[in-house]
Amino acid sequence: MNKYERLKSGLETTGTGKMKAFGSSMLPILKSGTLLTFVKQAEYVIGDIVFCKVKGRYIDAHKVIKKDTNKGYLIANNHGFENGWTKVIYGRVILGECENKVIYKKD
Repeated sequence: MNKYERLKSGLETTGTGKMKAFGSSMLPILKSGTLLTFVKQAEYVIGDIVFCKVKGRYIDAHKVIKKDTNKGYLIANNHGFENGWTKVIYGRVILGECENKVIYKKD
């Protein structure tokens, strides 16, 4: 089971989970190697950083930039690249920790 499947399973069973995210697509909000804490919710809003699946691919920490009742949620990184629409969101980031410091927090 890979890290995405573990996180997905944790969110489905307990409603929370943690995973490190790597890459520069969410700079300057999140740094590569940030430990993210996710929570499952019934609804997500524009601006939420989420863990989801778009076009069969896991996206571990990108933003909801639009909502549509038919299409679902439009997911993009922090530099304007749109991954696409999805109706499958597993959870949203509530905490980001890097180098023993909280760098992102959203209730």
